[in-house]
Amino acid sequence: MLLQLFQTYKIPILQATLSISLSFLLTFLKVPIFFLQGLYTYIQPENLGQQNGGGGIKAAIRRPSSSDSGSGLDGYQNLSSKTNNAEVKRRNFKSKEKLEFDENKAQIFRLKLDQGHLQTRLYFGDYWYSFVYSFVALSCFLLYEYSSGVKDYGVLVNGSLIPVILSCFVLCKVFVSLAKVSFEKSASKKSEKQLSLVFGVVGFVFGLIVCSGIASSVFDFDFGSLDGFGRVFVAVLMGCFAGFLYIPAGKNARSFWIGTDQIRSNLSMIYCGWFGRMILYANYLLGVFAALLWINPFAQILYSKNANYSYGMYSNGSVGEAEMLVGNMGFTESDFNKFRLCCLLLSGIFQILALRPNVQMYLNEALLSWYQRLHASKIPDLDFSRAKVFLHNHYLCLAVLQFFAVPVLVLVFLSLSQIDGDSFKKFHLWCDFIPCTAFVKEVTLFMAWWIVFVWAAFTSTSLFFYRWGTLYVS
Repeated sequence: MLLQLFQTYKIPILQATLSISLSFLLTFLKVPIFFLQGLYTYIQPENLGQQNGGGGIKAAIRRPSSSDSGSGLDGYQNLSSKTNNAEVKRRNFKSKEKLEFDENKAQIFRLKLDQGHLQTRLYFGDYWYSFVYSFVALSCFLLYEYSSGVKDYGVLVNGSLIPVILSCFVLCKVFVSLAKVSFEKSASKKSEKQLSLVFGVVGFVFGLIVCSGIASSVFDFDFGSLDGFGRVFVAVLMGCFAGFLYIPAGKNARSFWIGTDQIRSNLSMIYCGWFGRMILYANYLLGVFAALLWINPFAQILYSKNANYSYGMYSNGSVGEAEMLVGNMGFTESDFNKFRLCCLLLSGIFQILALRPNVQMYLNEALLSWYQRLHASKIPDLDFSRAKVFLHNHYLCLAVLQFFAVPVLVLVFLSLSQIDGDSFKKFHLWCDFIPCTAFVKEVTLFMAWWIVFVWAAFTSTSLFFYRWGTLYVS
């Protein structure tokens, strides 16, 4: 009897066992902490005094002495926000003893992150639970995807119930966490919050246009089976994600800009090594490429419209070979759909791989600000860099959560789009309100693409303005 029961419900039993085991192992082994352990953060104390002069903590970078630097400081651009002509004139009238630079107040110290540091940061709990829940949900989906269960025996027997419940829970958890960090007062500028609101409204309006079918010739999605409420709901989600992802995408652009040494700082402590650069480049290019695969003018180049075409089919002297190849070369439609799903999957995976370089570059941004301010003048104004070092250190887990939320959302939405649509028809309570097959198969895939598209668009736009010189990292 027990053996027969296990044979019938073996997939949900294995999924429940896997969920409990993974939750225990991830918590016991502290994998979310281990995932970030070893990164370097920086502190810039107000006044070191003489107690730290003997040893223990060492400065990461020190200001060059006058004998070493000489006139070398003349070539640095003045990036201090408080330095103006009036202030320079006032400095000229100060006494000579006031012009002496206090070395102790300008030192910065590098600390390796460990468990004690991470657990004291804001939003560490949100990052911890998002990591554990998402890992468990994706593992259960993989077990469902590669199991040999019968798909027609209902949601409980075929194992689709547990991945759906866990995925919906993860989506709600990550969505609420993103909303919470987006409204954090001191974590971003007021102008950035205002732009987030603007892009949220633009995303909502754009969502209404896409869901209504007006742009069906541009985007390869079909929402014809959704009713009016479903289309408005999708448009609201699009607007929310567009608003929530604007600030994290700006951080991603700055991390890419610093990590690949686009500013040519020649400071090995600031930019990534060769492997980290490869990850950052691959992550960016793959995200842009995956976003373009659902835009028809680009997608139509890659797949063949004539599935029955063969090379010798029309080979005669009257028709040129170039004319025969137009619209007949490329992927078949089914292979192309699989190809772009794989690209979307790889985009999410590479964003997870790029998490550590992105977080390290986020911390190094404060180091770069300190270095620029230190060399801005003979008497540098370090108040701005001190505040930036503190805020980047204080909101470390907030940035980690923002970087981590994007690949989690992409992978979970993509996983839901691959669950058998007929299984959702068994959810009678749910399907009484929404068309289950269309909602799960089309909308979840669209939301995964939309997140990648918004992320790539915001990042590319920011990089363009950095390259153009309109924006700069300071």
